[in-house]
Amino acid sequence: MAKMNFGGVTEEVMTREEFPLEKAREILKNETIAVIGYGVQGPGQSQNLRDNGFNVIVGQRQGKTYEKAVADGWKPGETLFSIEEAVEKGTIIMCLLSDAAVLSVWPTIKAALTPGKTLYFSHGFAICWNDRTGVVPPKDIDVVMVAPKGSGTSLRSMFLQGRGLNSSYAVYQDASGKALDKTLALGIGIGSGYLFETTFQREATSDLTGERGSLMGAIQGLLLAQYEVLRENGHTPSEAFNETVEELTQSLMPLFAEKGMDWMYANCSTTAQRGALDWYPRFHDAIKPIMQWLYMSVKLGNEAQISMDSNSKPDYRAGLEKELAALRESEMWQTAVTVRKLRPENN
Repeated sequence: MAKMNFGGVTEEVMTREEFPLEKAREILKNETIAVIGYGVQGPGQSQNLRDNGFNVIVGQRQGKTYEKAVADGWKPGETLFSIEEAVEKGTIIMCLLSDAAVLSVWPTIKAALTPGKTLYFSHGFAICWNDRTGVVPPKDIDVVMVAPKGSGTSLRSMFLQGRGLNSSYAVYQDASGKALDKTLALGIGIGSGYLFETTFQREATSDLTGERGSLMGAIQGLLLAQYEVLRENGHTPSEAFNETVEELTQSLMPLFAEKGMDWMYANCSTTAQRGALDWYPRFHDAIKPIMQWLYMSVKLGNEAQISMDSNSKPDYRAGLEKELAALRESEMWQTAVTVRKLRPENN
């Protein structure tokens, strides 16, 4: 493990230089990795493992997603099976189903968890709130997690570019005494950049907080609020969108992603610098109470329960599509369609 300084705090991380792919292959050479679910994380993790030389099979129900797996090169009866067949064949069961699907498929998975097998997750949800989900693994198996810090699509695209997406990892149950080595090997195998340690509880709470906060929920709320204020004060859709979203995503985010917020500030006008330095504390003070409220709602299991209740409704997907359609068809995001077409690379 390499000791790294993160803002004055020392953490240990595992890099690909310290844990090379050859070592990962050696550790998992006798394992059959069964990837269950081919939705968000399944395609990226399974294809990266396959391309890295591991013995991988996929378990997926018949339907559009099954056909996608076939299109990606998984062969029915050879490397692509039903969920029931895959969990029987696999020695490492990678449960990459949605949180809602895990609840319905768990009896099938649990029945195949014979002594010595490994159960793998990429999200701590099912285990963290197992008093609600009912996902309680047998004591004679390893239970581990590698959680890429991004979508499965990003994991795959970065892998194809020769890059890696950072991941957290955790060991919940070590029946074999070798769970940590297997976890790190799987993390390297799926294409992680570097790996940092967490727990199932910490990963689940930080993930749900991030999704509802700065990664998705809060950013949409912030962008929409600014866009609406500009439009209500006579600015055109193009102007409001460019000042709210386009400049952020196309100009400023690459700057602070590369070298930090201070560097981005230093590369903006003095007027922008002064305004940002004056106003960020005001936004911080207004938003932090909401973030604290959000975190407690996640920690107490309220958000998990809301998710389970919502996702288990028979008309869930229809309702979801209706909400997403309203977002997609809003003026701000319809403006985005036109703005993207006008980018130089599209002309």
